[in-house]
Amino acid sequence: MTVPTAPPPLPPSEAPFTLSHTAEVPDLLAQLRCSLALTTYQAGKVLVLSPTGEKLIQLARTFQQPMGLAVAGFGPSLRLAVATKDAVEEFINAPGLAAGYPRQPDTYDALLLSRRTHHTGPLDLHDLVFDGRPGVLAVNTRFSCLARVGVGVHSFEPVWTPPFISALDPSDRCHLNGLAVDADRQPRVVSALGATDTPRGWADGRLTGGILIDVDTGETLVSGLAMPHSPRLVSGTDGGDGLWVLNSAEGTLGRVEVDAGTFEPVCDVGGFGRGLAQRGDYLFVGVSKIRRASTFAGLPVSERSREAGVCIVHAPTGRLAGRISYRTSVEEVYDVVVLPEVARPGLVAPWMDVAGRAVTVEGAGWWAHDAPPAAPGRPDPARLGAEAGGAGG
Repeated sequence: MTVPTAPPPLPPSEAPFTLSHTAEVPDLLAQLRCSLALTTYQAGKVLVLSPTGEKLIQLARTFQQPMGLAVAGFGPSLRLAVATKDAVEEFINAPGLAAGYPRQPDTYDALLLSRRTHHTGPLDLHDLVFDGRPGVLAVNTRFSCLARVGVGVHSFEPVWTPPFISALDPSDRCHLNGLAVDADRQPRVVSALGATDTPRGWADGRLTGGILIDVDTGETLVSGLAMPHSPRLVSGTDGGDGLWVLNSAEGTLGRVEVDAGTFEPVCDVGGFGRGLAQRGDYLFVGVSKIRRASTFAGLPVSERSREAGVCIVHAPTGRLAGRISYRTSVEEVYDVVVLPEVARPGLVAPWMDVAGRAVTVEGAGWWAHDAPPAAPGRPDPARLGAEAGGAGG
């Protein structure tokens, strides 16, 4: 009589947000002296990735439908903004509080603290920029304009509209989505999925209707693109300078020949690209896989779109220099930014209980502790522990 053998054990299920990366990624980030932050509105997370030895350390924070990210400054002066479903959250770095962070002391060299929430309502904000003026400059996709948020008393102030848009209304007339700024952080080029002026008029021509527009002149620089995103003016590289953009539905990253009005593919990023950031000679591209049930199913890139993550491209040569891939939880990435001159940043979201315990002034910061019981009839005193001095952001 043959005794049946037991089937081999199934591999253990992987934890949420499990990622893998090519071997060179941690060393490359360490050489570039930076960490990365990316958003996934599908999973509702901002993910911070930092190098340590031969691995990446990941920090996940929950937000409602996070999309565009903006970064200004570096190291101690670092600032971050996150566009969410109905608000823009602003963070400052308080490095003097990092070592005494109550949840994980002696872990971080930077600590991004929530300091302002701009309640906007549902604007479908895409790219964000700190442009040196009050508030944040944002691509307001629902209202087909560039807008300033965080100033005045209203949800936003429109500052620029494509010349073919005839009305300011929440109908997503051209799916304006991307913004390139110059070295002075002034808006220069925007991307849209179509030069259309009717509610979601861009949808029918999404594979050939994509355009780049010069903000100063209103002229169309390039047309015929397939769902372009994340135009960026790249500078300081050895041969990689110029205007770059993701031709997302084709899954390619490329350069724009502005004089000729043409797009030249440089690298296949292996998925639907959104989010483009530069650090030195390297470009970091957010990559999404196409879900079968999504609006983007059936695009030319669908057959090559297998993993979401970040693709790293060497700008001077167009060579693929590394890749970060999510094996669980993350199916799409909207934006990716470089956090310069920080090795292990922490992020304190506004919903976290510890957020209300951080006190900062120019040049110093403290963590508040539970106060001892007050004398009867007297209010509880606030007791601040001087756990950390130094710059408070």
